[in-house]
Amino acid sequence: MNYDEFMGHVQNRLELPDTGRAVRATRAVLQSLGERLQAGEAQDLAGPLPMEVDYYLESADSGQRFDYDEFVSRVADRANADRADAAYYGKVVVGLVSERVPAGEIEQVRAQLPAEFDDLFALVDPEEVEE
Repeated sequence: MNYDEFMGHVQNRLELPDTGRAVRATRAVLQSLGERLQAGEAQDLAGPLPMEVDYYLESADSGQRFDYDEFVSRVADRANADRADAAYYGKVVVGLVSERVPAGEIEQVRAQLPAEFDDLFALVDPEEVEE
């Protein structure tokens, strides 16, 4: 999947009117997630993604400690969205990423996050994740 296809999926799943909003939502989610993960884990997660998308994870100031509420706040601020939309953006983008990366990688990401982040993985279908 290339960058345009990835953003098209985000735009479609989030029902956004234009690609620019899909890019903003994707960047907001992945940059915020990258900040919460350890540096090596963010890079591992980014590996299978299109280069323009993996940059959002890899360029984040990783290793920060914050809770799920702060994650949603960061996504909302960056995506210029309300908190409910920001939480949904997180689920959809993480769900799409989960379809592109090996299942073991998603499990490693989940293992780094406290249980309160489980909502972020609500749309991840284990049967759709690559092995």
